[in-house]
Amino acid sequence: MKDLEKYIQTYFGIQRDDLEKIASLFTPQKIAKGDYYLKQGMYCQTLSFIRSGLFRIYAPQDGKEITQWISGKDYFITELSSFIFNTPAKWNIQALSDTTLYTINKESYQKLGIMVPKWHELEKLFIARCFSILEDRIFNLLSLSAEERYQSFFTAYPELFNQVPLQYIASLLGMTPETFSRIRKKPQVSDTSKHIP
Repeated sequence: MKDLEKYIQTYFGIQRDDLEKIASLFTPQKIAKGDYYLKQGMYCQTLSFIRSGLFRIYAPQDGKEITQWISGKDYFITELSSFIFNTPAKWNIQALSDTTLYTINKESYQKLGIMVPKWHELEKLFIARCFSILEDRIFNLLSLSAEERYQSFFTAYPELFNQVPLQYIASLLGMTPETFSRIRKKPQVSDTSKHIP
């Protein structure tokens, strides 16, 4: 569980004793490719750190699937509003590969405020960071052209172009597969990935 501790340390900069208390409440978990971490309409009862593998967060809409995000190694995964506010999940979270996780359930999560005096401050930082990432994504969708969104995402996450079906990335970037394919063929944005069909 050292990778989890290292990530928490880097992310929050907390003391060693508190770090060990937090990490002790996470348990190892495996989810096989194609299985679900969470289904739409369920109540999210867990927060997990992805040790390996990929997840797609998506929802059906008008006969299509809208990809909200693809999350991989060294990221946390949950449906935050469902986990914090106990509301039905709006999104499905499905494993795109065999995955290994460190998972904390809601009951253990709520103990952190008692076990770690600084936890509420750390939790605010965690939630603020989640919203900051969301704000950046909304800004990109509203202000960047399709080509700029493609290039920005490819620069940040080039490995995903070899690991997931490209229609998921197209949906995540708010474009049709046809537009995505047309952009990929342009010399200035082309990549060398051998994509998964």
